[in-house]
Amino acid sequence: MKRRLLLIALPLALLPVALSQTAAEKIAASFKRLDRDGNGKVTREESRDAKWFDHGDENRDGQLTPDEAVRRLSALVEKHGVPAPEAEPPDESLKEQPQVLKASDHGVGRRVPQLALQDLAGKPVKENEGAKATVIVCFGASCPISRKFGPELARLEKEFGARQVDFMFWCPVDAAKTADLREFTATHGLTSPVVAGTSNGLAAALRPGTTTEVFVLDAARTLVFRGALNDQYGLGYSKPAPARHYLREALEAVLRGESPPVEATTAPGCALELEVPVAATPATPTYHREISRLMQAHCVECHREGGLGPFPLESHEDLAEHAGMIRKQVERGAMPPWFAAPATHAGFSNDRSLPESDKSALLGWLKSGRPLGDPAEAPLPRVFAPGWSVGTPDVVYQLPEPVAIKAEGTMPYQNRVVETVFAEDRWVQGYEILPTAPEVVHHVIVKVHPKGSSVRQRGEGDDGFFAAYVPGNSYRMLPTGFAKRLPAGSRLSFQIHYTPNGKATEDQLKIGLIFAKEEPRNEVHVAAVAQPRLNIPPGAANHVETKRQVIPVNMNVTAFMAHMHFRGKSFKYELTTPDGKTETLLDIPRYDFNWQLQYDCAQPRFIPRGSTMTITAVFDNSSGNPANPDPGKTVRWGEQTYDEMMIGYVEHFTPLP
Repeated sequence: MKRRLLLIALPLALLPVALSQTAAEKIAASFKRLDRDGNGKVTREESRDAKWFDHGDENRDGQLTPDEAVRRLSALVEKHGVPAPEAEPPDESLKEQPQVLKASDHGVGRRVPQLALQDLAGKPVKENEGAKATVIVCFGASCPISRKFGPELARLEKEFGARQVDFMFWCPVDAAKTADLREFTATHGLTSPVVAGTSNGLAAALRPGTTTEVFVLDAARTLVFRGALNDQYGLGYSKPAPARHYLREALEAVLRGESPPVEATTAPGCALELEVPVAATPATPTYHREISRLMQAHCVECHREGGLGPFPLESHEDLAEHAGMIRKQVERGAMPPWFAAPATHAGFSNDRSLPESDKSALLGWLKSGRPLGDPAEAPLPRVFAPGWSVGTPDVVYQLPEPVAIKAEGTMPYQNRVVETVFAEDRWVQGYEILPTAPEVVHHVIVKVHPKGSSVRQRGEGDDGFFAAYVPGNSYRMLPTGFAKRLPAGSRLSFQIHYTPNGKATEDQLKIGLIFAKEEPRNEVHVAAVAQPRLNIPPGAANHVETKRQVIPVNMNVTAFMAHMHFRGKSFKYELTTPDGKTETLLDIPRYDFNWQLQYDCAQPRFIPRGSTMTITAVFDNSSGNPANPDPGKTVRWGEQTYDEMMIGYVEHFTPLP
């Protein structure tokens, strides 16, 4: 029985292909996903120390080939008669928090040589001989996680500087712009010397991995700590306050003459690319010929000046500055943002997933020195209209007053209401939501409340929404003949999730509406299948909740959007038709609260009356979830992000008489 369970738990990449061509195709796709460096082999590290690795590694060379995996597991399948199961994609969160490391494996205890360093003005950086400790802080001026740590860096510099601790700020990105570095330090009031680049010897001496890593040297220049500043911010999460203050704890210990309680951790931040590039070949893509076109197709809609992305990727210099983070995010499937599992049904028209050929070309180019190529082969630049992407709106509604966004921590949802002025119903074909400070807006849900109804008459999950904003989805234009009804005298309510980014600011977002030019043939609605009876136990890492909803009328479905909060882990829509057939409509195996994407059907999906739609969600309420507000809490339904929700939104239309 144990052997059977082991086989069922094996990743699809390690299952035999002899059963069917479909299984073989799935195995190939899964193996590619595990083979992160694209060399045709899976190492123990790439398998994340999976239990099956030693069984598959027949020749014990520390690498697993597809051939090896198929032969070894095929024998087990044939011997025990276990059919090849449908395995889930790897359980790999997009969130990263600091992890404790073995300090001696990462240079702790070694002496860091004194280097002749120069600041941004070209002046020598002088060492304070009376310093009891020196802190070298990595940062990236355009890295959003670095920016979030800015206020805490200023506090540490002031507090420990008064206790004979020297600070130095180092940007280990050769392509970083000096003006951006000066702006970063000025914004946060940092006064210690700033050095930049990797040719000064620091990169060879310290080998940093990210733009948020910090290093502590004692008075004898012994490296006594390296790692994260604290655990308040990481990849994909923010906490109201840190639970661990790694740098503070290390400095307090050094000033007492003791070893830090934790000597080394990972430091989630923007990944650095410090490896020596491999030699380019004639077949290597160039920036002008291939890579610039790839970026235009997949990235610059958000990553451009004035776009929603945290930094632009419109030039060779931009890509050089962010090469490490581009590689990391592409390899782990976080960028471009698309989290639906490969479809076994009709696809989605807004599929952002990166084709394997483009992924291979981009990663190969990043590893080979990023050749520029011939400017004559460059594409024409993409042109984005300033202001509204949907064209000039017929009407614009703006929040009555700006919302103050604090610099640090997290904020509860903000709720605002705007009155409309129309004396008769209007048909809305398109909308766009424009924040005035998009860098701090995570998502927005807009609902319509007909005249005479209370704004809080129906809670979230009881019905759908009118408009939504998430990074990468700020507008929606319906096809000709389709529109949403805006009843006369309605009020618009805005539920806004703001994410502080290290600098206090204000936002006064607005929504622009495009009215249909003629009476529509179809009215568009958004329905909600919700499970409000949530009961998620403390510490549960894989708590499953389901909700089944019988569809009372014929529906023509055009889009899906799943909604959970910080503990959401995966989400699935399934349909069972009256004849008993069941299929998956949408599977999101790695749900991420930071990317509440809408999945638009390539063709409307007809669902007959009497069908059952089932939504299944998995929640991670464990301490292993870095975004979890409280692993010791029994979690139930609630509006704020420290509670939970489970809503499967379904956009559909009905023909008008």
